[in-house]
Amino acid sequence: MARDVVTIEEDFSVKYGARMMSLYKISSLVVLSGDKVVGILTERDITSRVVAKGLDPEKVLVRDAMSCPVLVVNPTTPLEEAVKMMFQKKIKKLPVMNDKEKASELLGILSITDVARIQPKMFESLREIVQLEIMTTEIESNYYVR
Repeated sequence: MARDVVTIEEDFSVKYGARMMSLYKISSLVVLSGDKVVGILTERDITSRVVAKGLDPEKVLVRDAMSCPVLVVNPTTPLEEAVKMMFQKKIKKLPVMNDKEKASELLGILSITDVARIQPKMFESLREIVQLEIMTTEIESNYYVR
């Protein structure tokens, strides 16, 4: 996990959040209300909830575009469980908190890129999970995906 987490308060504009992401070369910000984690703002949130709808990013607040509730893990969560959660929920980042309760401390953020970088053995597990997800999608939707 990355220990240095860039955060933003929920009452800032989406434009300010996008500028922070650009400045720090990151794709998401953990959203705070005071010292409490309340959501996560991602590039996807900005494109789908603001830009695609033709809204003004200067006027839209982070609280209105962020994903919430935010899913979190704690430092003792097995890596495989965290990765499985990411794939099941189709998310790329998980804040790491010392406890899953709302008043807990933000310790870092785990990204799927971090996992790929430090766990080469995870690639095979990820491939299996993706294959299972593809097979499930094919069964549920009655079409074949290559």
